Amino acid sequence: MKIITNNKKAFFDYFVSDLVEAGIVLEGCEVKSVRAGGVSLVDSFVIIKNGELFLKNAYIKPYEKTTSFKPDERRTRKLLLNKSEIQKFERMAKEKGFTIVATKVYLKGGRVKVEIGLAKGKKLYDKRATLKEKAIKRDIERSTI
Repeated sequence: MKIITNNKKAFFDYFVSDLVEAGIVLEGCEVKSVRAGGVSLVDSFVIIKNGELFLKNAYIKPYEKTTSFKPDERRTRKLLLNKSEIQKFERMAKEKGFTIVATKVYLKGGRVKVEIGLAKGKKLYDKRATLKEKAIKRDIERSTI
């Protein structure tokens, strides 16, 4: 498994749980661009429409060496999951304060996979606590070296 990108902002802004691996529908040159690392999940999110999951606002850089059709960088992309998993996410997303975010893009067996999770927004004091924990861990690592 080769990790292409992580969505660190999602873990800072949300409490993320129920992580699930999903396939993603990409067009030809987008796969080559993802393999080259031209993908960003910042400000991306997942919506449910007609019993299907779609990844919105994820950026995939256009592949430079293609001469023909270039898809839109921030187009909506379909995610591939089992029906039972989609229904579970749909039930949880209808609850107050929950959303579905993409946390990671990686290659597994030659295929592009997206890890999505159920997220609940953090309050400002939770974000401060997260920053404080990071600073403490950093200080401990520095003192042991």
